[in-house]
Amino acid sequence: MEDRLPRKLAAILYADVAGYSRLTGDDEDATHRTLSEYLDLIASTIESHGGQVMHYAGDAVLAKFDAVVDALSSAVSIQEELKNRNEDLPDERKVQFRVGVNLGDVIEDRGDIYGDGVNVAARLESLGEAGGICISESVHTAIGNKLPLGYEYIGEQQVKNIEKPVGAYHVLLDSTKSRATLSETVSLELPDKPSIAVLPFTNMSGDPEQEYFSDGVTEDIIIALSRIRWFFVIARNSTFVYKGHAEDVREVAQQLGVRYVLEGSVRKAGSRVRVTAQLVDGATGKHVWADRYDRELKDIFAVQDEITGTIVGALEPELGKAERERARMKRPENLDAWDLYQRGLSHLYSPTKENLAKAQQLFREATALDPSLGPVFSGSAEAYYFALVYGHSDSPEEDRQAALVAARRAVALDHEDAGAHCTLGRIHYVRKEHDLAIPELEAALAINPSLAWAHYGVGASLVFSGSASEAIPHLETGIRLSPHDLNMGSFLVRMADAHLFMHQYDDAVGWAKKALRQPNFQWSRYAVLIAALGHLGRLGEAEQYWEELRAHRPDFSTAFVRDTHLMADADDMGHYLEGLRKAGLPE
Repeated sequence: MEDRLPRKLAAILYADVAGYSRLTGDDEDATHRTLSEYLDLIASTIESHGGQVMHYAGDAVLAKFDAVVDALSSAVSIQEELKNRNEDLPDERKVQFRVGVNLGDVIEDRGDIYGDGVNVAARLESLGEAGGICISESVHTAIGNKLPLGYEYIGEQQVKNIEKPVGAYHVLLDSTKSRATLSETVSLELPDKPSIAVLPFTNMSGDPEQEYFSDGVTEDIIIALSRIRWFFVIARNSTFVYKGHAEDVREVAQQLGVRYVLEGSVRKAGSRVRVTAQLVDGATGKHVWADRYDRELKDIFAVQDEITGTIVGALEPELGKAERERARMKRPENLDAWDLYQRGLSHLYSPTKENLAKAQQLFREATALDPSLGPVFSGSAEAYYFALVYGHSDSPEEDRQAALVAARRAVALDHEDAGAHCTLGRIHYVRKEHDLAIPELEAALAINPSLAWAHYGVGASLVFSGSASEAIPHLETGIRLSPHDLNMGSFLVRMADAHLFMHQYDDAVGWAKKALRQPNFQWSRYAVLIAALGHLGRLGEAEQYWEELRAHRPDFSTAFVRDTHLMADADDMGHYLEGLRKAGLPE
Protein backbone atom coordinates (compact mmCIF):
# COMPACT_ATOMS: atom_id res chain seq x y z
CA MET A 1 0.00 0.00 0.00
CA GLU A 2 1.44 3.38 -1.05
CA ASP A 3 2.10 6.01 1.62
CA ARG A 4 -0.56 8.72 1.71
CA LEU A 5 0.83 12.12 0.70
CA PRO A 6 0.93 14.64 3.57
CA ARG A 7 -1.91 17.13 3.70
CA LYS A 8 -2.40 20.42 5.49
CA LEU A 9 -5.32 22.75 6.13
CA ALA A 10 -5.08 25.95 4.14
CA ALA A 11 -7.20 28.79 2.87
CA ILE A 12 -7.17 28.78 -0.93
CA LEU A 13 -7.87 31.77 -3.19
CA TYR A 14 -8.57 31.21 -6.87
CA ALA A 15 -9.09 34.19 -9.18
CA ASP A 16 -9.95 34.12 -12.89
CA VAL A 17 -10.91 36.74 -15.47
CA ALA A 18 -14.58 36.91 -16.43
CA GLY A 19 -15.12 36.92 -20.20
CA TYR A 20 -11.43 36.59 -21.09
CA SER A 21 -12.05 35.10 -24.54
CA ARG A 22 -14.31 38.02 -25.55
CA LEU A 23 -11.77 40.54 -24.28
CA THR A 24 -8.85 39.02 -26.19
CA GLY A 25 -10.98 38.66 -29.31
CA ASP A 26 -11.77 42.38 -29.24
CA ASP A 27 -8.24 43.60 -28.53
CA GLU A 28 -5.65 41.00 -27.60
CA ASP A 29 -2.74 43.39 -27.01
CA ALA A 30 -4.66 45.84 -24.79
CA THR A 31 -6.20 42.99 -22.83
CA HIS A 32 -2.81 41.38 -22.23
CA ARG A 33 -1.28 44.69 -21.06
CA THR A 34 -4.15 45.30 -18.63
CA LEU A 35 -4.15 41.69 -17.45
CA SER A 36 -0.41 41.77 -16.79
CA GLU A 37 -0.82 44.95 -14.73
CA TYR A 38 -3.72 43.45 -12.79
CA LEU A 39 -1.93 40.17 -12.11
CA ASP A 40 0.98 42.13 -10.60
CA LEU A 41 -1.51 43.98 -8.40
CA ILE A 42 -3.16 40.73 -7.31
CA ALA A 43 0.18 39.11 -6.45
CA SER A 44 1.26 42.14 -4.46
CA THR A 45 -2.04 42.22 -2.56
CA ILE A 46 -1.85 38.49 -1.78
CA GLU A 47 1.69 38.84 -0.43
CA SER A 48 0.78 41.91 1.66
CA HIS A 49 -1.94 39.81 3.34
CA GLY A 50 0.45 36.98 4.23
CA GLY A 51 -0.43 34.77 1.27
CA GLN A 52 1.68 33.01 -1.34
CA VAL A 53 0.98 32.80 -5.07
CA MET A 54 1.39 29.13 -6.03
CA HIS A 55 0.99 29.45 -9.78
CA TYR A 56 -0.56 31.31 -12.72
CA ALA A 57 -2.60 29.59 -15.43
CA GLY A 58 -3.02 32.09 -18.21
CA ASP A 59 -5.60 34.52 -16.81
CA ALA A 60 -5.99 32.68 -13.44
CA VAL A 61 -4.16 32.93 -10.11
CA LEU A 62 -3.93 30.31 -7.35
CA ALA A 63 -2.75 31.32 -3.87
CA LYS A 64 -2.71 29.82 -0.38
CA PHE A 65 -2.93 31.39 3.07
CA ASP A 66 -2.39 30.04 6.55
CA ALA A 67 -5.28 32.15 7.93
CA VAL A 68 -8.73 32.24 6.33
CA VAL A 69 -9.28 35.84 7.51
CA ASP A 70 -6.20 36.89 5.52
CA ALA A 71 -7.46 35.05 2.43
CA LEU A 72 -10.87 36.73 2.44
CA SER A 73 -9.41 40.15 3.37
CA SER A 74 -7.04 39.79 0.44
CA ALA A 75 -9.92 38.89 -1.91
CA VAL A 76 -11.89 41.95 -0.79
CA SER A 77 -8.86 44.24 -1.25
CA ILE A 78 -8.24 42.80 -4.71
CA GLN A 79 -11.79 43.43 -5.87
CA GLU A 80 -11.94 46.93 -4.37
CA GLU A 81 -8.66 47.97 -6.05
CA LEU A 82 -9.61 46.41 -9.38
CA LYS A 83 -12.95 48.23 -9.27
CA ASN A 84 -11.07 51.52 -8.89
CA ARG A 85 -8.73 50.64 -11.76
CA ASN A 86 -11.66 49.72 -14.03
CA GLU A 87 -13.66 52.88 -13.41
CA ASP A 88 -11.85 54.88 -16.11
CA LEU A 89 -12.18 52.14 -18.72
CA PRO A 90 -15.15 51.70 -21.06
CA ASP A 91 -17.37 48.74 -20.14
CA GLU A 92 -16.17 46.63 -23.07
CA ARG A 93 -12.51 47.01 -21.96
CA LYS A 94 -12.92 46.39 -18.22
CA VAL A 95 -10.98 43.35 -16.98
CA GLN A 96 -12.95 41.90 -14.07
CA PHE A 97 -12.01 38.90 -11.97
CA ARG A 98 -14.19 36.39 -10.19
CA VAL A 99 -12.69 35.11 -6.93
CA GLY A 100 -13.37 31.87 -5.06
CA VAL A 101 -12.14 31.24 -1.51
CA ASN A 102 -12.20 27.86 0.22
CA LEU A 103 -10.84 26.37 3.43
CA GLY A 104 -9.79 22.76 3.08
CA ASP A 105 -7.05 20.15 2.93
CA VAL A 106 -4.38 20.52 0.26
CA ILE A 107 -1.39 18.47 -0.87
CA GLU A 108 1.74 20.62 -1.15
CA ASP A 109 4.35 19.22 -3.49
CA ARG A 110 7.24 20.77 -5.45
CA GLY A 111 6.07 24.33 -4.91
CA ASP A 112 2.44 23.79 -5.85
CA ILE A 113 -0.80 22.70 -4.15
CA TYR A 114 -3.34 20.10 -5.24
CA GLY A 115 -6.43 18.31 -3.99
CA ASP A 116 -10.14 18.83 -3.39
CA GLY A 117 -9.49 21.99 -1.38
CA VAL A 118 -8.06 23.61 -4.52
CA ASN A 119 -10.73 22.16 -6.82
CA VAL A 120 -13.54 23.55 -4.66
CA ALA A 121 -11.97 27.05 -4.69
CA ALA A 122 -11.82 26.92 -8.50
CA ARG A 123 -15.46 25.80 -8.74
CA LEU A 124 -16.56 28.53 -6.34
CA GLU A 125 -14.84 31.12 -8.54
CA SER A 126 -17.03 30.02 -11.45
CA LEU A 127 -20.15 30.54 -9.29
CA GLY A 128 -19.16 34.13 -8.53
CA GLU A 129 -20.17 37.29 -10.29
CA ALA A 130 -17.76 39.45 -12.29
CA GLY A 131 -16.05 41.64 -9.71
CA GLY A 132 -17.38 39.45 -6.90
CA ILE A 133 -16.30 36.81 -4.39
CA CYS A 134 -17.85 33.42 -3.69
CA ILE A 135 -16.88 31.52 -0.52
CA SER A 136 -17.56 28.06 0.82
CA GLU A 137 -19.53 27.13 3.94
CA SER A 138 -16.24 26.27 5.66
CA VAL A 139 -14.93 29.80 5.08
CA HIS A 140 -18.19 31.37 6.21
CA THR A 141 -18.14 29.34 9.45
CA ALA A 142 -14.48 30.07 10.16
CA ILE A 143 -14.86 33.82 9.51
CA GLY A 144 -17.91 34.15 11.76
CA ASN A 145 -18.13 37.85 12.67
CA LYS A 146 -14.43 38.62 12.31
CA LEU A 147 -14.90 40.82 9.23
CA PRO A 148 -17.49 43.59 8.69
CA LEU A 149 -19.03 41.90 5.66
CA GLY A 150 -22.45 40.71 4.60
CA TYR A 151 -23.11 37.34 2.97
CA GLU A 152 -25.84 35.94 0.74
CA TYR A 153 -26.37 32.18 0.97
CA ILE A 154 -26.87 30.68 -2.49
CA GLY A 155 -27.50 27.15 -1.31
CA GLU A 156 -25.66 23.86 -1.73
CA GLN A 157 -23.96 23.62 -5.09
CA GLN A 158 -23.09 20.40 -6.90
CA VAL A 159 -19.68 21.18 -8.44
CA LYS A 160 -17.66 19.22 -10.95
CA ASN A 161 -15.51 16.37 -9.64
CA ILE A 162 -16.59 16.95 -6.01
CA GLU A 163 -18.75 14.19 -4.55
CA LYS A 164 -20.71 16.14 -1.92
CA PRO A 165 -22.56 19.42 -2.56
CA VAL A 166 -20.76 22.54 -1.33
CA GLY A 167 -22.61 25.24 0.63
CA ALA A 168 -21.76 28.58 -0.96
CA TYR A 169 -22.13 32.30 -0.21
CA HIS A 170 -21.72 35.47 -2.23
CA VAL A 171 -19.84 38.16 -0.30
CA LEU A 172 -21.81 41.42 -0.31
CA LEU A 173 -19.11 43.90 -1.27
CA ASP A 174 -21.34 46.75 -2.39
CA SER A 175 -23.16 47.83 0.78
CA THR A 176 -25.15 50.43 -1.18
CA LYS A 177 -26.42 47.74 -3.54
CA SER A 178 -27.23 45.39 -0.67
CA ARG A 179 -29.18 48.13 1.13
CA ALA A 180 -31.12 48.98 -2.03
CA THR A 181 -31.94 45.35 -2.61
CA LEU A 182 -33.29 45.05 0.91
CA SER A 183 -35.34 48.22 0.68
CA GLU A 184 -36.98 46.95 -2.49
CA THR A 185 -37.95 43.64 -0.88
CA VAL A 186 -41.66 42.90 -0.95
CA SER A 187 -43.16 42.84 2.55
CA LEU A 188 -43.18 39.33 3.90
CA GLU A 189 -46.19 37.76 5.53
CA LEU A 190 -45.80 37.48 9.28
CA PRO A 191 -45.30 33.96 10.67
CA ASP A 192 -48.06 32.39 12.75
CA LYS A 193 -46.05 32.86 15.97
CA PRO A 194 -44.14 35.77 17.51
CA SER A 195 -41.32 36.72 15.17
CA ILE A 196 -38.17 38.64 16.06
CA ALA A 197 -34.97 39.89 14.42
CA VAL A 198 -31.90 40.75 16.50
CA LEU A 199 -29.90 43.53 14.87
CA PRO A 200 -26.12 43.60 15.43
CA PHE A 201 -25.46 45.40 18.71
CA THR A 202 -23.53 48.62 18.14
CA ASN A 203 -20.00 48.90 19.51
CA MET A 204 -20.00 52.28 21.28
CA SER A 205 -16.54 51.84 22.83
CA GLY A 206 -14.59 53.62 20.10
CA ASP A 207 -12.33 50.58 20.09
CA PRO A 208 -12.51 48.31 17.04
CA GLU A 209 -11.05 45.50 19.15
CA GLN A 210 -14.34 45.39 21.08
CA GLU A 211 -16.28 44.62 17.91
CA TYR A 212 -15.99 40.89 18.59
CA PHE A 213 -17.66 41.34 21.98
CA SER A 214 -20.69 43.26 20.65
CA ASP A 215 -21.05 40.80 17.76
CA GLY A 216 -20.66 37.88 20.18
CA VAL A 217 -23.46 39.18 22.40
CA THR A 218 -25.71 39.56 19.34
CA GLU A 219 -24.95 36.08 18.05
CA ASP A 220 -25.45 34.46 21.46
CA ILE A 221 -28.84 36.16 21.86
CA ILE A 222 -29.95 34.89 18.43
CA ILE A 223 -28.90 31.34 19.33
CA ALA A 224 -30.57 31.50 22.75
CA LEU A 225 -33.84 32.90 21.34
CA SER A 226 -33.82 30.17 18.70
CA ARG A 227 -34.13 27.59 21.49
CA ILE A 228 -37.51 29.05 22.48
CA ARG A 229 -39.95 27.07 20.38
CA TRP A 230 -42.74 29.63 20.32
CA PHE A 231 -40.44 32.26 18.73
CA PHE A 232 -39.71 32.66 15.03
CA VAL A 233 -36.14 34.02 14.97
CA ILE A 234 -34.40 35.46 11.91
CA ALA A 235 -30.99 33.88 11.27
CA ARG A 236 -27.74 35.74 11.92
CA ASN A 237 -26.74 35.94 8.24
CA SER A 238 -29.84 37.98 7.42
CA THR A 239 -29.59 40.44 10.31
CA PHE A 240 -25.83 41.07 10.08
CA VAL A 241 -26.38 42.60 6.63
CA TYR A 242 -27.61 45.64 8.61
CA LYS A 243 -24.36 45.95 10.57
CA GLY A 244 -23.00 49.49 10.53
CA HIS A 245 -26.16 51.01 9.01
CA ALA A 246 -28.65 53.24 10.79
CA GLU A 247 -32.04 51.77 9.95
CA ASP A 248 -35.66 52.54 10.71
CA VAL A 249 -36.70 49.43 12.65
CA ARG A 250 -40.11 49.53 10.99
CA GLU A 251 -38.45 49.10 7.61
CA VAL A 252 -36.24 46.31 8.97
CA ALA A 253 -39.30 44.52 10.36
CA GLN A 254 -41.06 44.88 7.00
CA GLN A 255 -38.05 43.66 5.03
CA LEU A 256 -37.47 40.63 7.27
CA GLY A 257 -41.13 39.82 7.89
CA VAL A 258 -41.06 40.05 11.69
CA ARG A 259 -43.26 41.59 14.36
CA TYR A 260 -40.49 42.61 16.77
CA VAL A 261 -36.93 43.91 16.46
CA LEU A 262 -34.30 43.79 19.22
CA GLU A 263 -31.50 46.33 19.02
CA GLY A 264 -28.81 47.37 21.45
CA SER A 265 -25.35 48.72 22.11
CA VAL A 266 -22.18 47.81 23.97
CA ARG A 267 -19.91 50.35 25.66
CA LYS A 268 -16.67 49.36 27.38
CA ALA A 269 -14.90 51.76 29.71
CA GLY A 270 -11.89 50.54 31.68
CA SER A 271 -12.78 47.33 33.46
CA ARG A 272 -16.56 47.74 33.08
CA VAL A 273 -18.94 47.07 30.24
CA ARG A 274 -22.46 48.43 29.74
CA VAL A 275 -24.93 46.68 27.46
CA THR A 276 -28.28 48.22 26.58
CA ALA A 277 -31.11 46.41 24.82
CA GLN A 278 -34.50 47.52 23.58
CA LEU A 279 -37.37 45.57 22.05
CA VAL A 280 -39.34 47.48 19.42
CA ASP A 281 -42.74 46.77 17.88
CA GLY A 282 -41.99 46.59 14.16
CA ALA A 283 -45.44 47.83 13.13
CA THR A 284 -45.49 51.00 15.24
CA GLY A 285 -41.85 51.64 16.10
CA LYS A 286 -42.80 51.89 19.78
CA HIS A 287 -40.58 50.46 22.50
CA VAL A 288 -42.04 47.38 24.16
CA TRP A 289 -39.21 46.93 26.66
CA ALA A 290 -35.74 48.27 27.40
CA ASP A 291 -33.06 47.64 30.00
CA ARG A 292 -29.41 48.29 30.78
CA TYR A 293 -26.79 45.93 32.18
CA ASP A 294 -23.53 46.99 33.85
CA ARG A 295 -20.89 44.37 34.61
CA GLU A 296 -17.28 44.08 35.74
CA LEU A 297 -15.30 42.73 32.81
CA LYS A 298 -13.22 40.12 34.64
CA ASP A 299 -13.89 37.12 32.40
CA ILE A 300 -15.17 38.47 29.10
CA PHE A 301 -16.80 35.22 28.00
CA ALA A 302 -18.48 34.69 31.37
CA VAL A 303 -19.84 38.26 31.20
CA GLN A 304 -21.05 37.65 27.64
CA ASP A 305 -22.88 34.48 28.75
CA GLU A 306 -24.39 36.18 31.79
CA ILE A 307 -25.66 39.20 29.85
CA THR A 308 -27.09 36.96 27.13
CA GLY A 309 -28.94 34.83 29.66
CA THR A 310 -30.28 37.88 31.50
CA ILE A 311 -31.52 39.59 28.32
CA VAL A 312 -33.17 36.44 26.97
CA GLY A 313 -34.70 35.66 30.37
CA ALA A 314 -36.22 39.14 30.50
CA LEU A 315 -37.23 39.16 26.85
CA GLU A 316 -39.42 36.05 26.84
CA PRO A 317 -42.00 37.32 29.38
CA GLU A 318 -41.96 40.79 27.79
CA LEU A 319 -42.74 39.31 24.39
CA GLY A 320 -45.47 37.27 26.03
CA LYS A 321 -47.04 40.41 27.49
CA ALA A 322 -46.88 42.16 24.11
CA GLU A 323 -48.53 39.19 22.40
CA ARG A 324 -51.31 39.05 25.00
CA GLU A 325 -52.01 42.76 24.56
CA ARG A 326 -52.06 42.38 20.77
CA ALA A 327 -54.53 39.49 21.03
CA ARG A 328 -56.69 41.46 23.48
CA MET A 329 -57.02 44.31 20.97
CA LYS A 330 -58.17 42.08 18.09
CA ARG A 331 -61.84 41.82 17.21
CA PRO A 332 -63.44 38.54 18.38
CA GLU A 333 -64.35 37.47 14.84
CA ASN A 334 -60.67 37.70 13.80
CA LEU A 335 -59.22 35.48 16.52
CA ASP A 336 -57.21 32.42 15.52
CA ALA A 337 -55.92 29.61 17.76
CA TRP A 338 -52.79 31.57 18.76
CA ASP A 339 -54.86 34.63 19.70
CA LEU A 340 -57.24 32.53 21.80
CA TYR A 341 -54.23 30.99 23.54
CA GLN A 342 -52.81 34.44 24.29
CA ARG A 343 -56.14 35.62 25.66
CA GLY A 344 -56.23 32.52 27.83
CA LEU A 345 -52.79 33.39 29.19
CA SER A 346 -53.94 36.88 30.13
CA HIS A 347 -56.54 35.27 32.41
CA LEU A 348 -54.09 32.62 33.61
CA TYR A 349 -51.65 35.24 34.91
CA SER A 350 -54.30 36.83 37.09
CA PRO A 351 -55.25 33.53 38.74
CA THR A 352 -58.54 34.12 40.48
CA LYS A 353 -60.95 31.21 40.40
CA GLU A 354 -63.06 32.97 37.76
CA ASN A 355 -60.05 33.86 35.59
CA LEU A 356 -58.71 30.32 35.65
CA ALA A 357 -62.09 29.00 34.51
CA LYS A 358 -62.14 31.57 31.70
CA ALA A 359 -58.58 30.59 30.70
CA GLN A 360 -59.60 26.93 30.42
CA GLN A 361 -62.56 27.89 28.24
CA LEU A 362 -60.30 29.87 25.85
CA PHE A 363 -57.77 27.04 25.73
CA ARG A 364 -60.55 24.62 24.78
CA GLU A 365 -61.63 26.96 21.96
CA ALA A 366 -58.02 27.21 20.73
CA THR A 367 -57.64 23.43 20.76
CA ALA A 368 -60.82 23.06 18.72
CA LEU A 369 -59.26 25.30 16.03
CA ASP A 370 -55.79 23.74 16.15
CA PRO A 371 -55.36 20.50 18.14
CA SER A 372 -51.63 20.41 17.25
CA LEU A 373 -50.77 23.67 19.06
CA GLY A 374 -48.75 22.28 21.96
CA PRO A 375 -48.52 25.47 24.08
CA VAL A 376 -52.31 25.43 24.49
CA PHE A 377 -52.08 22.12 26.36
CA SER A 378 -49.28 23.56 28.49
CA GLY A 379 -51.55 26.52 29.23
CA SER A 380 -54.37 24.22 30.31
CA ALA A 381 -52.01 22.28 32.59
CA GLU A 382 -50.78 25.58 34.07
CA ALA A 383 -54.38 26.63 34.80
CA TYR A 384 -54.88 23.41 36.79
CA TYR A 385 -51.54 24.07 38.50
CA PHE A 386 -52.54 27.56 39.67
CA ALA A 387 -55.96 26.34 40.79
CA LEU A 388 -54.17 23.81 42.99
CA VAL A 389 -51.45 26.06 44.45
CA TYR A 390 -53.78 29.01 45.07
CA GLY A 391 -56.43 26.80 46.67
CA HIS A 392 -59.12 27.33 44.01
CA SER A 393 -59.58 23.68 43.07
CA ASP A 394 -62.91 22.04 43.95
CA SER A 395 -61.57 18.58 43.01
CA PRO A 396 -57.80 18.52 43.65
CA GLU A 397 -57.24 14.87 42.73
CA GLU A 398 -59.18 15.19 39.48
CA ASP A 399 -57.34 18.41 38.60
CA ARG A 400 -53.93 16.85 39.30
CA GLN A 401 -54.75 14.04 36.89
CA ALA A 402 -56.18 16.36 34.23
CA ALA A 403 -53.08 18.56 34.52
CA LEU A 404 -50.81 15.56 34.00
CA VAL A 405 -52.71 14.48 30.88
CA ALA A 406 -52.52 17.99 29.37
CA ALA A 407 -48.82 18.44 30.20
CA ARG A 408 -47.89 15.07 28.72
CA ARG A 409 -49.81 15.95 25.57
CA ALA A 410 -47.82 19.19 25.20
CA VAL A 411 -44.51 17.30 25.44
CA ALA A 412 -45.72 14.65 22.99
CA LEU A 413 -46.60 17.32 20.43
CA ASP A 414 -43.14 18.95 20.65
CA HIS A 415 -40.43 17.13 22.56
CA GLU A 416 -38.02 20.04 21.97
CA ASP A 417 -40.29 22.61 23.64
CA ALA A 418 -38.59 23.72 26.87
CA GLY A 419 -41.85 25.24 28.12
CA ALA A 420 -43.68 21.93 27.75
CA HIS A 421 -41.03 20.06 29.77
CA CYS A 422 -41.10 22.82 32.39
CA THR A 423 -44.87 22.56 32.74
CA LEU A 424 -44.76 18.76 33.00
CA GLY A 425 -42.07 19.02 35.67
CA ARG A 426 -44.13 21.46 37.72
CA ILE A 427 -47.20 19.27 37.39
CA HIS A 428 -45.16 16.36 38.76
CA TYR A 429 -44.15 18.34 41.83
CA VAL A 430 -47.69 19.57 42.44
CA ARG A 431 -48.45 15.83 42.58
CA LYS A 432 -45.52 15.45 45.05
CA GLU A 433 -43.65 13.36 42.43
CA HIS A 434 -40.39 15.24 42.90
CA ASP A 435 -38.21 12.41 41.58
CA LEU A 436 -40.09 12.73 38.27
CA ALA A 437 -40.25 16.53 38.36
CA ILE A 438 -36.54 17.31 38.45
CA PRO A 439 -35.53 15.36 35.28
CA GLU A 440 -38.27 17.11 33.27
CA LEU A 441 -37.19 20.52 34.57
CA GLU A 442 -33.55 19.76 33.82
CA ALA A 443 -34.60 18.73 30.28
CA ALA A 444 -36.24 22.14 29.93
CA LEU A 445 -33.04 23.89 31.04
CA ALA A 446 -30.94 21.82 28.66
CA ILE A 447 -33.04 23.25 25.80
CA ASN A 448 -33.39 26.78 27.19
CA PRO A 449 -31.00 27.67 30.04
CA SER A 450 -32.69 31.08 30.40
CA LEU A 451 -36.13 29.69 31.32
CA ALA A 452 -36.83 31.29 34.71
CA TRP A 453 -39.76 29.03 35.60
CA ALA A 454 -37.66 25.91 35.04
CA HIS A 455 -35.07 27.24 37.49
CA TYR A 456 -37.91 27.97 39.89
CA GLY A 457 -39.28 24.46 39.40
CA VAL A 458 -35.98 22.75 40.20
CA GLY A 459 -35.64 24.95 43.28
CA ALA A 460 -39.18 24.25 44.43
CA SER A 461 -38.79 20.49 43.99
CA LEU A 462 -35.58 20.57 46.02
CA VAL A 463 -37.27 22.62 48.75
CA PHE A 464 -40.23 20.25 48.87
CA SER A 465 -38.06 17.12 48.95
CA GLY A 466 -35.70 18.05 51.79
CA SER A 467 -32.79 19.73 49.97
CA ALA A 468 -33.40 23.38 50.84
CA SER A 469 -29.77 24.53 50.68
CA GLU A 470 -29.40 23.13 47.15
CA ALA A 471 -32.56 24.97 46.09
CA ILE A 472 -31.30 28.49 46.83
CA PRO A 473 -29.05 28.95 43.72
CA HIS A 474 -31.85 27.81 41.38
CA LEU A 475 -34.38 30.15 42.96
CA GLU A 476 -31.91 33.06 42.87
CA THR A 477 -31.24 32.40 39.17
CA GLY A 478 -34.97 32.32 38.44
CA ILE A 479 -35.47 35.66 40.20
CA ARG A 480 -32.53 37.23 38.34
CA LEU A 481 -33.82 36.00 34.96
CA SER A 482 -37.37 37.25 35.49
CA PRO A 483 -37.25 39.99 38.15
CA HIS A 484 -40.64 41.43 37.16
CA ASP A 485 -42.48 38.12 36.78
CA LEU A 486 -46.23 38.39 37.25
CA ASN A 487 -46.05 35.50 39.71
CA MET A 488 -42.93 36.60 41.55
CA GLY A 489 -44.70 35.78 44.82
CA SER A 490 -44.17 32.09 44.08
CA PHE A 491 -40.40 32.56 43.72
CA LEU A 492 -40.20 34.57 46.94
CA VAL A 493 -42.28 32.22 49.08
CA ARG A 494 -40.10 29.27 48.04
CA MET A 495 -37.06 31.27 49.20
CA ALA A 496 -38.85 31.79 52.51
CA ASP A 497 -39.58 28.05 52.76
CA ALA A 498 -35.94 27.18 52.06
CA HIS A 499 -34.65 29.51 54.79
CA LEU A 500 -37.24 28.21 57.27
CA PHE A 501 -36.09 24.63 56.72
CA MET A 502 -32.47 25.78 57.14
CA HIS A 503 -33.50 27.31 60.53
CA GLN A 504 -32.66 30.81 59.21
CA TYR A 505 -35.86 32.30 60.58
CA ASP A 506 -35.08 36.00 60.18
CA ASP A 507 -34.28 35.45 56.52
CA ALA A 508 -37.47 33.43 56.13
CA VAL A 509 -39.48 36.33 57.61
CA GLY A 510 -37.84 38.78 55.19
CA TRP A 511 -38.55 36.69 52.11
CA ALA A 512 -42.14 35.93 53.21
CA LYS A 513 -42.90 39.62 53.72
CA LYS A 514 -41.55 40.36 50.23
CA ALA A 515 -43.84 37.64 48.90
CA LEU A 516 -46.85 39.17 50.66
CA ARG A 517 -46.25 42.46 48.85
CA GLN A 518 -46.79 40.69 45.50
CA PRO A 519 -50.25 40.50 43.87
CA ASN A 520 -52.52 37.45 44.14
CA PHE A 521 -53.42 35.83 47.45
CA GLN A 522 -51.42 32.68 48.28
CA TRP A 523 -51.98 31.08 51.68
CA SER A 524 -48.47 29.58 51.83
CA ARG A 525 -46.94 33.07 51.98
CA TYR A 526 -48.76 33.70 55.25
CA ALA A 527 -48.14 30.18 56.55
CA VAL A 528 -44.34 30.27 56.23
CA LEU A 529 -44.24 33.76 57.74
CA ILE A 530 -46.33 32.68 60.72
CA ALA A 531 -44.22 29.52 61.19
CA ALA A 532 -40.96 31.52 61.13
CA LEU A 533 -42.39 34.06 63.60
CA GLY A 534 -43.52 31.17 65.80
CA HIS A 535 -39.99 29.76 65.92
CA LEU A 536 -38.66 33.25 66.75
CA GLY A 537 -41.20 33.69 69.56
CA ARG A 538 -42.65 36.83 67.96
CA LEU A 539 -46.17 35.72 68.81
CA GLY A 540 -47.90 39.12 68.68
CA GLU A 541 -46.68 39.69 65.13
CA ALA A 542 -47.67 36.13 64.20
CA GLU A 543 -51.20 36.75 65.54
CA GLN A 544 -51.52 39.82 63.31
CA TYR A 545 -50.75 37.82 60.16
CA TRP A 546 -52.91 34.94 61.38
CA GLU A 547 -55.88 37.35 61.49
CA GLU A 548 -55.16 38.52 57.92
CA LEU A 549 -54.94 34.95 56.70
CA ARG A 550 -58.15 33.94 58.45
CA ALA A 551 -59.98 36.73 56.58
CA HIS A 552 -59.08 34.98 53.32
CA ARG A 553 -59.31 31.37 54.51
CA PRO A 554 -61.44 30.84 57.62
CA ASP A 555 -60.76 27.07 57.41
CA PHE A 556 -56.98 27.45 57.73
CA SER A 557 -55.33 25.17 60.31
CA THR A 558 -52.23 23.03 60.80
CA ALA A 559 -54.26 20.08 59.52
CA PHE A 560 -54.98 22.03 56.30
CA VAL A 561 -51.25 22.60 55.83
CA ARG A 562 -50.44 18.93 56.46
CA ASP A 563 -53.04 17.82 53.90
CA THR A 564 -52.39 20.51 51.27
CA HIS A 565 -48.73 21.53 51.29
CA LEU A 566 -46.45 19.99 48.66
CA MET A 567 -43.68 19.01 51.10
CA ALA A 568 -42.66 15.38 50.81
CA ASP A 569 -39.96 15.43 53.51
CA ALA A 570 -41.41 14.35 56.89
CA ASP A 571 -38.80 16.21 58.99
CA ASP A 572 -39.37 19.50 57.15
CA MET A 573 -43.14 19.09 57.46
CA GLY A 574 -42.79 18.47 61.19
CA HIS A 575 -40.60 21.55 61.60
CA TYR A 576 -43.06 23.66 59.63
CA LEU A 577 -46.06 22.50 61.69
CA GLU A 578 -44.12 23.03 64.91
CA GLY A 579 -43.64 26.70 64.04
CA LEU A 580 -47.36 27.09 63.32
CA ARG A 581 -48.25 25.49 66.66
CA LYS A 582 -45.83 27.78 68.51
CA ALA A 583 -47.63 30.69 66.87
CA GLY A 584 -50.93 29.40 68.31
CA LEU A 585 -52.60 28.02 65.18
CA PRO A 586 -55.32 25.45 65.83
CA GLU A 587 -55.04 21.85 64.73
